[in-house]
Amino acid sequence: MSKKHKGDETSNINDDKKDIEVSNQSSGSAPSVASSEASRESENQIDSGEDHLFHPSLISPLDNDRIRINSGFTRDSERIKRDKHDFEYDAVVIGAGPAGEAAAMKLAKSGKKVVVVDPRNQVGGNSAHVGTIPSKALRQSVFNLINYRRDPLFSQGLDYYQVPLNKVLTNARKVIRTQVDTHTRFYERNQIELRHGWASFEDKHTLHIELGDGTGYETITFNKAIITVGSRPYRPDLLDFDHPRVFDSDKILQMDYVVKKIIIYGAGVIGCEYASIFTGLGYKVDLINNHDGLLSYLDKEISDALAHDFRQFGVLVRHNEEIEKLETHDDYVVLHLKSGKRIKSDAILWCNGRSGNTESLNLEAVGLKANNRGQLKVDDTYRTEVDNIYAAGDVIGWPSLASAAYDQGRCAAAFMVGDKDAEPVSSVPTGIYTIPEISSIGKTEQELTDEKVPYEVGQAFFKHLARAQIIGERSGVLKILFHRETLEILGIHCYGNHASEIIHIGQAVMKLHGTLEYFVNTTFNYPTMAEAYRVAALNGLNRVF
Repeated sequence: MSKKHKGDETSNINDDKKDIEVSNQSSGSAPSVASSEASRESENQIDSGEDHLFHPSLISPLDNDRIRINSGFTRDSERIKRDKHDFEYDAVVIGAGPAGEAAAMKLAKSGKKVVVVDPRNQVGGNSAHVGTIPSKALRQSVFNLINYRRDPLFSQGLDYYQVPLNKVLTNARKVIRTQVDTHTRFYERNQIELRHGWASFEDKHTLHIELGDGTGYETITFNKAIITVGSRPYRPDLLDFDHPRVFDSDKILQMDYVVKKIIIYGAGVIGCEYASIFTGLGYKVDLINNHDGLLSYLDKEISDALAHDFRQFGVLVRHNEEIEKLETHDDYVVLHLKSGKRIKSDAILWCNGRSGNTESLNLEAVGLKANNRGQLKVDDTYRTEVDNIYAAGDVIGWPSLASAAYDQGRCAAAFMVGDKDAEPVSSVPTGIYTIPEISSIGKTEQELTDEKVPYEVGQAFFKHLARAQIIGERSGVLKILFHRETLEILGIHCYGNHASEIIHIGQAVMKLHGTLEYFVNTTFNYPTMAEAYRVAALNGLNRVF
């Protein structure tokens, strides 16, 4: 049972808003005979058409009158207690990021008594505070600066090359605050309890919480749990991340000095996104890639386009390289590679892998074990090897995207409450926020070739679209891969700004099993970027014979 309930006052307020019974208005006393006669006299005046004054009742939110109704459901916790169990909560959600929020909302709307535990004193998780939201807001600010530089109306007198990254993050901080406020209201509206502290298991029905305000701890009991603790950047021991010139993708948001050159180690999604951001700020960038190509899982034409634009922007990409050691000095760092190369720069940003935040959960107490990347194994219902404990989001690995994490959390909760229509997340669009953006869904050309599928390609280059010319887009392409006999859409790949938005049109058509003919026979607004679908479809049909 709970040793300390920090949220009791909040809980009482919420209960007061929702509780059962209809109360009498005003003082509740019966009307007097005199007032009844006055009322009848007033009615007679109305009937006779005599002049009268009507004074409506005045309602004040400051008085004690309240209107209450009976709740429409019985919480599972009450049923559990009738079954001689004594769990305080139907479910506990560990982590308040996208997966945790979605799971908590689904459970609450299913009539469950839910508590969410997160070490931050604000909701949103790493996604809102150090991941998706700040990095994309930062990217947008840099993108705006690039456009100003290109536009002769604004470029005169514009000097942003000596602006510290921390200054560019001003807009990102505003977005974070707005996101936190918005999502906090979601929890309040759904009457979901929040605990700010570090959670660890005592057994499969008991959770220990070290309160974040330093006031002690509490122990709560639960029927089921969902682990949605997310991930953090992987930090190898050979780097000193306490040094002011050594960063990971979380710490980089605190950089408050100007650099002329930066090394980015790791050319995955995060590394490529930050390469775009830094080169957009005018920094020289050395991008160290452990593989022989950029983002090799993408369609080759798309990854080639990214590599081409990186070269155009001045990013120096070094393929098939591996770190040997790093020298750190007060005013510079030197990266030693196993190939014998040495690279000197003002700072280094490590973007090579992420780890699940599971080490503090005391998983051994419930019989769980994370892999060497801190991730948990789940089945198709997001259940772990322990029957009452589920997991979702980055902590289970693929695809490690905020968008997918939200859906995984919702689906895990749906399976937990027994929804018949619940199904695991399978088809997820790729969204990479480089400059320009990359987004795709479905098969690549290489995959279709290996599978010997008779496919054809339809292309639309952004430089030919009126809307792209109006907004000054110089590069970009939309590719539609389709079966040359049935015209079934097999894959869609987009490179260019707004790609992460454009992809959803194709995703919807694929989901509904539409064919290439949909794009040919549908009228698109003109001029729009979406018109690229019609252009690409006609281009593809011209190749069919």
